[in-house]
Amino acid sequence: MAEEQERRPAGELEASVLAALWAAETPLTPGEVQRALADDLARTTVTTILTRLHAKGTVTRDRAGRGYAYRPAQDSHGLTARRMHAELDKDEDRGTVLARFVSELSTDDERMLRALLDGGADSGTEGGSGDDRGGTDR
Repeated sequence: MAEEQERRPAGELEASVLAALWAAETPLTPGEVQRALADDLARTTVTTILTRLHAKGTVTRDRAGRGYAYRPAQDSHGLTARRMHAELDKDEDRGTVLARFVSELSTDDERMLRALLDGGADSGTEGGSGDDRGGTDR
């Protein structure tokens, strides 16, 4: 029972592994990821997480000796966008999902989205922080 209390959710472990990969300048083996995490995770646990991330397409891998070295398939922004698409794809009524999403945007985020849709590709990387979470003042 004590083991269950200490167990972290898989999403948290995956996020930690991804953070280690993003921080690295080169692909990492499971042992290198384990050392980068400075955690008490077993190498087999790290390998399992990397294998699952590879199956999801979140990381890529290349042969490194008898094993693999892993690198992120995308940066953190690309991964977030991919997750947003995956959530959108889960619902048959995309219009309603998008309408509800847009209705809950902050004023700054709405402005940024409008600029992006109008062809301002760089609009998403500069400007407001998006912390204005009003969403109801439209």
